[in-house]
Amino acid sequence: MGGAGLTARIRGADGWPVPHAVLTVTDMSGRQLTRAVADDTGAVSTEPLPPGVHTAVLTAAGYEPAARAVQISAAGRAALGDLALTAVAEAVAVPPAGPWTIDPAHSSVLVTARHLGISSIKARFGTVRGRLEVAPVFEESTGRAEIDAAGIDTGIAMRDTHLRSADFLDVGNYPLITYTGTGMRRTGADTWVMSGELMVHGQRRPVDLDLTYGGFGADPWGGVRAAFHAETLLRRADFAIDYNAMVRAGVAAVGTTVKLDLDIQVVQGDRLPQA
Repeated sequence: MGGAGLTARIRGADGWPVPHAVLTVTDMSGRQLTRAVADDTGAVSTEPLPPGVHTAVLTAAGYEPAARAVQISAAGRAALGDLALTAVAEAVAVPPAGPWTIDPAHSSVLVTARHLGISSIKARFGTVRGRLEVAPVFEESTGRAEIDAAGIDTGIAMRDTHLRSADFLDVGNYPLITYTGTGMRRTGADTWVMSGELMVHGQRRPVDLDLTYGGFGADPWGGVRAAFHAETLLRRADFAIDYNAMVRAGVAAVGTTVKLDLDIQVVQGDRLPQA
């Protein structure tokens, strides 16, 4: 490579060479100056280049593109050394199409709110049920989850009783917290955003859930299960939760936003198996 311009040796994250990686060099205006292909050892070199700062772009099948700014000397040369490319994450297999039923025994709902700006208050809801309708095109899947509002548990019985009262969640009039998902868009190999509507305290608002999919497989009871983690941030004012009620409930110093986390297992089919 003595008479070469820009040189590099391309590796994967595991240290193995990436043959046939492509090195493209452009000037600062985006005009291509040269293009070269790595050999079987991952080594690549170009002809001498115009002096100055240029951009080196590396691409290879199955790897994320990488770009580097490079200073070319007056002799038209520079060395990038060893460069590691990151493999593209493979998309996980989605669940088969059809109905999937939430298993309350293996699902949980947690709400976290900041308290006094220095700590958190956590509330769990004891029961969540519902169904996911997996579409042949996974992004068109829909779902519905129901949470018993009376199941709120902050670990303090007196507070929980007050939170269930008409001052707060008013579980007598609004016994269910519901979420209806209307579709999804993929954001990564195992992540999606589900769009839908959340109803709390009789107030219905559009809410997006960030989903992480854990995969699916057979369970020990002869069924097939899939797992998801979902989370979002909510503004309590959107759901008509009165601040004076919070004062009386002893949680006045709670922040204006709360974080909702759901860990959901679903079982293939339109009903849970008999125990």
